[in-house]
Amino acid sequence: MYDEAEQSVDAAVEGELHLLDPVVRASPEEVLELLDPEFFEFGASGQRWDRTTILRATTPVPGEPVKPVAVSDLHGTLLAPGLVQVTYVSDESGRRARRSSLWRRNSEGWRLYFHQGTPIGSE
Repeated sequence: MYDEAEQSVDAAVEGELHLLDPVVRASPEEVLELLDPEFFEFGASGQRWDRTTILRATTPVPGEPVKPVAVSDLHGTLLAPGLVQVTYVSDESGRRARRSSLWRRNSEGWRLYFHQGTPIGSE
Protein backbone atom coordinates (compact mmCIF):
# COMPACT_ATOMS: atom_id res chain seq x y z
CA MET A 1 0.00 0.00 0.00
CA TYR A 2 1.28 3.46 -0.96
CA ASP A 3 0.76 5.64 2.11
CA GLU A 4 0.93 9.39 2.71
CA ALA A 5 4.49 9.22 4.08
CA GLU A 6 5.73 7.51 0.92
CA GLN A 7 3.82 9.98 -1.27
CA SER A 8 5.35 12.91 0.63
CA VAL A 9 8.89 11.55 0.37
CA ASP A 10 8.45 10.75 -3.32
CA ALA A 11 7.14 14.28 -4.03
CA ALA A 12 10.11 15.90 -2.26
CA VAL A 13 12.67 13.65 -3.97
CA GLU A 14 11.04 14.35 -7.33
CA GLY A 15 11.22 18.09 -6.65
CA GLU A 16 14.88 17.88 -5.64
CA LEU A 17 15.83 15.96 -8.78
CA HIS A 18 13.77 18.34 -10.89
CA LEU A 19 15.75 21.29 -9.49
CA LEU A 20 18.99 19.57 -10.53
CA ASP A 21 17.80 19.13 -14.13
CA PRO A 22 19.82 21.47 -16.41
CA VAL A 23 16.68 22.37 -18.39
CA VAL A 24 14.88 23.44 -15.22
CA ARG A 25 17.92 25.33 -13.91
CA ALA A 26 18.01 27.28 -17.17
CA SER A 27 14.48 28.56 -16.48
CA PRO A 28 14.22 31.03 -13.58
CA GLU A 29 10.43 30.67 -13.71
CA GLU A 30 10.62 26.89 -13.21
CA VAL A 31 13.16 27.25 -10.40
CA LEU A 32 10.98 29.80 -8.60
CA GLU A 33 7.96 27.50 -8.87
CA LEU A 34 9.85 24.94 -6.77
CA LEU A 35 11.13 27.35 -4.12
CA ASP A 36 9.16 28.19 -0.99
CA PRO A 37 8.52 31.95 -0.55
CA GLU A 38 10.78 31.79 2.54
CA PHE A 39 13.52 29.70 0.86
CA PHE A 40 17.13 30.09 1.98
CA GLU A 41 20.31 28.09 1.51
CA PHE A 42 23.74 27.76 3.03
CA GLY A 43 25.76 26.75 -0.02
CA ALA A 44 28.84 24.56 -0.22
CA SER A 45 30.69 27.83 -0.88
CA GLY A 46 29.65 29.08 2.57
CA GLN A 47 27.44 31.77 1.05
CA ARG A 48 23.84 32.34 2.19
CA TRP A 49 21.35 32.45 -0.67
CA ASP A 50 17.67 33.42 -0.92
CA ARG A 51 15.11 33.18 -3.73
CA THR A 52 16.57 36.14 -5.60
CA THR A 53 20.27 35.40 -5.27
CA ILE A 54 19.99 31.66 -5.96
CA LEU A 55 18.77 32.40 -9.49
CA ARG A 56 22.14 33.97 -10.29
CA ALA A 57 23.85 30.76 -9.17
CA THR A 58 21.51 28.32 -10.90
CA THR A 59 20.93 30.08 -14.23
CA PRO A 60 23.64 29.05 -16.71
CA VAL A 61 25.67 31.66 -18.57
CA PRO A 62 24.54 31.75 -22.22
CA GLY A 63 26.94 29.83 -24.44
CA GLU A 64 28.60 27.94 -21.59
CA PRO A 65 27.99 24.20 -21.38
CA VAL A 66 25.73 23.11 -18.54
CA LYS A 67 27.51 20.82 -16.10
CA PRO A 68 25.36 17.85 -15.14
CA VAL A 69 25.06 17.03 -11.46
CA ALA A 70 25.39 13.37 -10.53
CA VAL A 71 23.47 12.26 -7.45
CA SER A 72 24.24 9.31 -5.18
CA ASP A 73 23.22 8.07 -1.73
CA LEU A 74 19.78 9.69 -2.08
CA HIS A 75 17.40 9.34 0.88
CA GLY A 76 14.15 10.96 1.91
CA THR A 77 12.59 11.02 5.37
CA LEU A 78 9.21 12.31 6.49
CA LEU A 79 9.99 14.49 9.54
CA ALA A 80 6.41 15.62 10.20
CA PRO A 81 3.21 15.93 8.15
CA GLY A 82 4.09 18.31 5.32
CA LEU A 83 7.86 18.30 5.99
CA VAL A 84 10.42 16.03 4.29
CA GLN A 85 14.20 15.97 4.51
CA VAL A 86 16.11 14.86 1.40
CA THR A 87 19.82 14.02 1.70
CA TYR A 88 22.30 13.02 -1.00
CA VAL A 89 25.81 13.41 -2.35
CA SER A 90 26.23 15.62 -5.42
CA ASP A 91 29.10 15.48 -7.87
CA GLU A 92 29.49 18.33 -10.32
CA SER A 93 32.58 17.73 -12.45
CA GLY A 94 34.47 16.25 -9.49
CA ARG A 95 33.26 18.82 -6.95
CA ARG A 96 31.47 16.68 -4.39
CA ALA A 97 29.22 17.82 -1.55
CA ARG A 98 26.88 16.30 1.01
CA ARG A 99 23.50 17.96 0.64
CA SER A 100 20.42 18.26 2.80
CA SER A 101 17.11 19.83 1.82
CA LEU A 102 13.90 20.50 3.68
CA TRP A 103 10.77 20.39 1.57
CA ARG A 104 7.49 21.62 2.96
CA ARG A 105 4.00 21.37 1.57
CA ASN A 106 1.97 24.54 1.16
CA SER A 107 -1.29 25.29 -0.64
CA GLU A 108 0.52 25.11 -4.00
CA GLY A 109 2.29 21.79 -3.35
CA TRP A 110 5.78 20.80 -2.27
CA ARG A 111 8.36 23.59 -2.22
CA LEU A 112 12.03 23.70 -1.20
CA TYR A 113 12.25 25.60 2.08
CA PHE A 114 15.91 25.10 3.08
CA HIS A 115 19.04 23.63 1.52
CA GLN A 116 22.59 23.14 2.75
CA GLY A 117 25.66 21.85 0.94
CA THR A 118 28.87 20.81 2.66
CA PRO A 119 31.97 20.13 0.53
CA ILE A 120 33.50 16.69 0.76
CA GLY A 121 37.25 16.72 1.05
CA SER A 122 39.42 13.88 -0.11
CA GLU A 123 38.20 10.71 1.58
